[in-house]
Amino acid sequence: MKYLICSIITALCTMICVVSSSSPAAAAATSSDKIAYLTFDDGPSKSTSRILDILQENGIKATFFVTGKTSEHSKQMFHRIVDEGHTLGNHTYSHDYNRIYRSVGAFKADVERLNRLLEETVGVRPNILRYPGGSNNHLSWRSGGRHIMSAITREMSALGYQYFDWNVSSTDAAAVIQSKEAIVDSVKSNSSGKKQIIVLMHDMDVKTTTVEALPEIISYLKQSGYHFDVLGKDSFTFQFLRPGNR
Repeated sequence: MKYLICSIITALCTMICVVSSSSPAAAAATSSDKIAYLTFDDGPSKSTSRILDILQENGIKATFFVTGKTSEHSKQMFHRIVDEGHTLGNHTYSHDYNRIYRSVGAFKADVERLNRLLEETVGVRPNILRYPGGSNNHLSWRSGGRHIMSAITREMSALGYQYFDWNVSSTDAAAVIQSKEAIVDSVKSNSSGKKQIIVLMHDMDVKTTTVEALPEIISYLKQSGYHFDVLGKDSFTFQFLRPGNR
């Protein structure tokens, strides 16, 4: 009889576990593991304010990899990015491939120049960065040689910086003005099957269709079960070139 009672209890526990795992709450927990990191390169620009408006309307935060803009408008945008809870990342001061990729020292100096500007403007010194062109770009070879990215990634990582490439491209850089439909479709197709995504977009005057596509991108990602977060040193990262690798 004792054995029979134990068997019945075990069976009941198993049934409860099966029901619980298929419940809406369990599904929500699984869905919550999907994270989208929206990133915007090259700003601030005339588009920044509208991008921030859209993010605010949707209650989500993003990461802005900015460059050395010193106009009053740019400084206002730096402040607004920080004040509204988004994250600033370093995308170098000049974004000039010939200058920044000439040597490790040249790259470090350009990054530090932007950090000083941001510290003086908004009191922030980013410890995350994105390399112009990505960590495996070949345009850097023209000024620094074939192995310059290996040397730079090794040095910047040793200095405590975390760098981020992307695993979802919006393709808004594939043309001067990419169509809104192409941008949305690219994010949809490239995010398929991925639990954590870093989405590459651009914050530039000319990238008006990126701004137009943003609400639809956010809506799609929400419907697909993603929640949104900002990048930081302890976040999920995606790197084309591991630090120091050739």
